[in-house]
Amino acid sequence: MTKKIFRSILTAGVTVLICSVLLVMGCFYSFFETMQERQLGDELSIAAAAVELDGTVYLEKVKSDRFRVTLIAADGTVLYDTRTDAASMENHLEREEVREAIESGSGISSRYSATLLQKTIYSALRLGDGTVLRISASRATMGALLLGALQPILLVVLLMLGLSGVLASRLSKRIVEPLNALDLEHPLENDAYEELSPLLRRIDRQRRQIDAQLAELRQKTDEFTQITAGMNEGLVLLDDKGVVLSINPAAQMLFGVTGACVGQDFLTVDRERSMSLALRMAMTDGHSEVRAERSGREYQFDLSRIESDGKVVGAVLLAFDMTAQAFAESRRREFTANVSHELKTPLQGIIGSAELLENGMVKSEDIPRFVGHIRAEAQRLVTLIGDIIRLSELDEGGELPAETVELLPLAQEAAENLRTAAEQKNVRITVSGESVSMVGVRRLLYEVIYNLCDNAIKYNVDGGRVELRVAAEGENARLTVRDTGIGIPSEHQGRVFERFYRVDKSHSKESGGTGLGLSIVKHAAAYHHGTVTLKSEVGRGTEITVRLPRGIQEP
Repeated sequence: MTKKIFRSILTAGVTVLICSVLLVMGCFYSFFETMQERQLGDELSIAAAAVELDGTVYLEKVKSDRFRVTLIAADGTVLYDTRTDAASMENHLEREEVREAIESGSGISSRYSATLLQKTIYSALRLGDGTVLRISASRATMGALLLGALQPILLVVLLMLGLSGVLASRLSKRIVEPLNALDLEHPLENDAYEELSPLLRRIDRQRRQIDAQLAELRQKTDEFTQITAGMNEGLVLLDDKGVVLSINPAAQMLFGVTGACVGQDFLTVDRERSMSLALRMAMTDGHSEVRAERSGREYQFDLSRIESDGKVVGAVLLAFDMTAQAFAESRRREFTANVSHELKTPLQGIIGSAELLENGMVKSEDIPRFVGHIRAEAQRLVTLIGDIIRLSELDEGGELPAETVELLPLAQEAAENLRTAAEQKNVRITVSGESVSMVGVRRLLYEVIYNLCDNAIKYNVDGGRVELRVAAEGENARLTVRDTGIGIPSEHQGRVFERFYRVDKSHSKESGGTGLGLSIVKHAAAYHHGTVTLKSEVGRGTEITVRLPRGIQEP
């Protein structure tokens, strides 16, 4: 602003200076022109009087560099000229001043020479004998005067420009200084130009309005930040160019970036081509979805276009962790396939044996064997269906009746019920420990002990042992089942609690297992908020420990 004021003042000063110089020179030029015309008239009157007395004799005596005198006859013939031979001069009858003098007694005219930058004035007077006496003088034009006075004029202009520059600089600073000193935080407290009062009042109103809007915006921003910070889902806001405007902590962790990525292109956050295509599709079609794996987990990314006043202003990206759902879907499909397979196998055996009996293709002495096979397969189906029902109850998470259960007698009961199976495998089962009571579902706790001991018997060696121990461990009850069986390879230990998972399927079929025993143990322990740990070494046996809270626990 200071520069603009300085230039304006300097321009005004220079303009006034130039106009003043031109005006003064114009006035002086007009004044000197009038004086010269008068002087030329006086000189002509004197010369006319002398010519009428002495004729051309007078003219021959005239010696002047300033004036030129010419005597012209009434027919325009030049009779005498003080500078040029009269005989060589053309007829002057058509000259304006000569014609006027012949007609009216006197005449005056001027002619301009662009080459010489000068103006010649002619004044003529008719004499008594009819001849015309003409006198002329040259004078400089305005342009010539300017050229002649160029040096002093330039000197004056330079001096005036310097003075104008200094004054303009000081004046502009004095004008701008109060403006620079304005306190816009408190507009109404300024002691400035009176003309600025309406502007300052308007600024004060706008400042209060802006402060209110900023406070509201900060509040909404804080609310948005707190809400998005607590989200488990990743959230990224992008502008219409794909630049990150906001990214919450969940998205930062997902993409492995920090808040410093705000203001950068989303390509710096995720360079996957599928994500770029999904973003482009969301910008054009309004919405897109893509599933991708990140850090070993499966995510679903939903991208939606954001519009305002009919214009695309950006996009929002939401990332949902679908790992649990994907795993559940996979487990559900696997469970369905396994159930179908496990049900189909005994049913096929039952149907095959029944068809042979129905068609009379079985010898009478073999009938008991086939009937026994049908009964065994049917019992296997009942056991499998019972295990599936118990797992379904545990999956549903419904509340089951709880009571105070003494674990040591319960363990002894399960061991006694398995003693026949243990004797058939030549395995010795023992129960030891202390009396420990807890609040829980008796049926589920019995299933835990029974299945652990049943597995320990089935996968034991001839002459092996199964040791069941009950003990208190602080606020928990501890059940430990240790066997001297074949053991579980380390690569299978993490999966033995999965449904229908078998380490050795051929051995499992021989033992009649359903593959759901350990899964029931895991879910029953989880129902009681307990934990299950496994230690096993191939050829040296397995130890499974179940720790269960003894107090009342809500499922």
